Amino acid sequence: MSGQRKLTPRNQPIQQRAMARRSQILTVTADLLEEVGQDDLTTILVAKRVGISVGTLYHYFPNKYAIMHALAEQWLGEMDIALQALESEAIEAYSVKKFVERSVERMLGVYRNQQGLLPLVQAMYGVPELKELDVMHDELIIASMARMFKRMDISSESHELRRLGRTYLELSHALILVVVNQNKPDGIKTLNELKHLSLALLERAKSAF
Repeated sequence: MSGQRKLTPRNQPIQQRAMARRSQILTVTADLLEEVGQDDLTTILVAKRVGISVGTLYHYFPNKYAIMHALAEQWLGEMDIALQALESEAIEAYSVKKFVERSVERMLGVYRNQQGLLPLVQAMYGVPELKELDVMHDELIIASMARMFKRMDISSESHELRRLGRTYLELSHALILVVVNQNKPDGIKTLNELKHLSLALLERAKSAF
């Protein structure tokens, strides 16, 4: 028992330091993705920027794709939180226009908060080690949108709800990526165009239901 009491306070700081180091590696990798892209990203570059040896880096991640996998998981977690928060709102009482405003702004916030997003998304689509996360990302948004569209009486048929969810995903994902990489004036215009297109999509579906 006395040995356990002595070990506990010593172990806790080690765990905290490890978590802090892991977070630092992720932050540095996200910054480097922005600077050099995924093709030129290396564990040597990450380790040098963090200020540790490559051997120490490998204690946390075996290769650069493992780091990017963790970054993508982090991004998906933030998206899940944002969608859950949106689903917790009284969307049944929203106009289609208000729902579009709320959903686009929530998703935009998640995209803007992720440094190095464009090369990360490209890697999720093209790198086999990350492909599963691309599929998870799509399913997360499609399923959430389908549930919300049903609550808003946009449709009641499962296949149609998922079809609309897929269309909404592809439209918003493509244009939000453009928005976050544009200058501010162009970004505002593209964002307004995204909302206009999304509104037209959902109003047409609702009127046909």
